[in-house]
Amino acid sequence: MSTFDFDHGPERRGTDSQKWQKYAGRDVLPLWVADMDFASSPAIIEALRRRVDHGVFGYARPVQSTTDAIVEAMEQRYGWKIDPAWIVWLPGLVVGLNVVAQAFAQPGEEVLTLAPVYPPFMSAPKNSARVSVSVPWAHDGQGWAIDWDALERAVTPKTKLFYLCNPHNPIARVWRRAELQRLAEFCERHNLVLCSDEIHCDLILDPALPHIPTSVLSPEIAARTLTLMAPSKTYNVPGLGTSIAIIPDAMRRARFLRATAGIVAEVTCLGFTACEAAYRDGEPWRQALLAYLRGNRDYLLDAIARELPGVRVEAPVEATYLLWINVSALGLANPTAHFEQHGVGLSDGAMFGAAKGSHVRLNFGCPRATLVEAIRRMKAALAAR
Repeated sequence: MSTFDFDHGPERRGTDSQKWQKYAGRDVLPLWVADMDFASSPAIIEALRRRVDHGVFGYARPVQSTTDAIVEAMEQRYGWKIDPAWIVWLPGLVVGLNVVAQAFAQPGEEVLTLAPVYPPFMSAPKNSARVSVSVPWAHDGQGWAIDWDALERAVTPKTKLFYLCNPHNPIARVWRRAELQRLAEFCERHNLVLCSDEIHCDLILDPALPHIPTSVLSPEIAARTLTLMAPSKTYNVPGLGTSIAIIPDAMRRARFLRATAGIVAEVTCLGFTACEAAYRDGEPWRQALLAYLRGNRDYLLDAIARELPGVRVEAPVEATYLLWINVSALGLANPTAHFEQHGVGLSDGAMFGAAKGSHVRLNFGCPRATLVEAIRRMKAALAAR
């Protein structure tokens, strides 16, 4: 039996929470942005308390034990043996996406990705006058699949980069080895740098599906891959601004570092502390979290199928705490606004590159009771159409 309480989260109303501030003064359940309403791992909280008690918060660098915690976690969880020299510290994963675009593409050159996808995959290239090119997912009747022909057609002489979300947000997809291998071969054939965002890798809900870091496929793939990771989503510490890029190739690492010079902030001392505690001591909490999230997922899938006609989940939810929901059958011009009017705050699928009015994304990283109330409100929203 878990000793961690996920049924009762801390009160976040009236705090600095972006998630809850969005609907301040309104009776709306915020199920949009990807942070959870659970207290973080007690191991992390205790480590932060010890660090705060030290009383000095100067400029920080990671100590050996922090780097060791990451190296050991990668090997234990994924069989990925990384050299500590490959690690570049960042104050956020979105920072990494932007730096990659600047480092490996010139203004006017193209960055390829699969959509729908986490919005910064499309906005990061545009922030520095690069061009974002999105290839739509195909649906094969069972789940989401890559349209390989469309992907090939999307490549031009200006294509320099491929952004991969592994596992994928928002469609909660875990990549199989054969798919990753084919994607990697695609990048090799077209000489594309591969940026693999693996921030959700520790949130695999299907125990039969292992996370496969893109860089473990082969030394050749590793040489063209930059992997972005962070403890933030898994351990609910995104506000501490601590992420890493793992870049095996020395020349690409140097190029990445040049693009960060003078504009990318350093990680804070509290961020290093939380990161080390997460990877070294947070495993019991993570396993309990995964069990709870599986329960939340199963509750939602059942409740949606039984109680929300016209609302459907189109594919298995294999990872993350994010549910990609097709609402196109409802015929709503603005489903997000409609559900907000009935007290449920979701993410608009159009932000992720979906057709307007077709999808919403729901964050189920919250106490079960919140989801029960959300389903009740969504049912009322359907009745009020």
